[in-house]
Amino acid sequence: MARRKQPTARQERLGAELRKLREAAGLKGREAAALLGTDSAQMSQIEFGTAGVSEERVRRLAAHYACTDEAFIDALVAMAADRTRGWWEEYRGLLPTPFLDLSELEHHATYYWDVNFLHVPGLLQTEDYARSILGHRVPELPSNELELRVRHRMERKVVIQDPEPIPYETVIHEAALRIRVGDRPATRAQLVRILDVSEADHVTVRVIPFDLDGFAGADSTMVYAGGAVPKLDTVVRDAPSGTALIDSDAQLGRFRTLFRRMKASSLEPERSRDFIHSLTKEL
Repeated sequence: MARRKQPTARQERLGAELRKLREAAGLKGREAAALLGTDSAQMSQIEFGTAGVSEERVRRLAAHYACTDEAFIDALVAMAADRTRGWWEEYRGLLPTPFLDLSELEHHATYYWDVNFLHVPGLLQTEDYARSILGHRVPELPSNELELRVRHRMERKVVIQDPEPIPYETVIHEAALRIRVGDRPATRAQLVRILDVSEADHVTVRVIPFDLDGFAGADSTMVYAGGAVPKLDTVVRDAPSGTALIDSDAQLGRFRTLFRRMKASSLEPERSRDFIHSLTKEL
């Protein structure tokens, strides 16, 4: 297969998982390459996602690595066979790669968790809210690029608005609901949008109020995307250096625990809707 100039995060993840299996089996790259009848350079490209790998080769490697997790192997095979060119591809070359990687991650997610303390989650934002958030960055974006980012964010909603949507659960702090990133009518419209979406069976919205005692988890903002199997889950975190995709078993376990804690600290869905409704009356 031709070498990829810029693999997607999903392609890199497949290679990384194959590398983890090889290392767990105690094998060198050249030994795995010999099994496939290729060289170390090609094997390295496969493990870095810059070269594709066939479904048959994935199964051969998994067997040689003594991996017996059939569901995991099937998920890796599906990743190798995936040729999806989703709606986000129209933005390639127009928006930074992390925007496209996030859209691809959401497209393949089996469920989605979101924890936010200062902003309304992207999948719930109105167009006006998104434009205010995205337009606040420094240096200021040219108007055409700003509109591209707003349009991309609006299109991301397909994962919870599609005829076959994924389960979506979010925990939002009261601060994010009260901060007026736009004017009063725009803020009210944003709250109404959250209420409307929360009525769907596959959407769960929980609120953490200011008056909660003993809450010390305000640094736990995250996005958690469920994979085809738990080993392929991914956490998305924003950092000063850019967006980070986290997929180590230890870290995934840590973030699953954090999400359970955030849920335990929040109001139940019905009370959360009542709480948001009360905020709309104040505007």
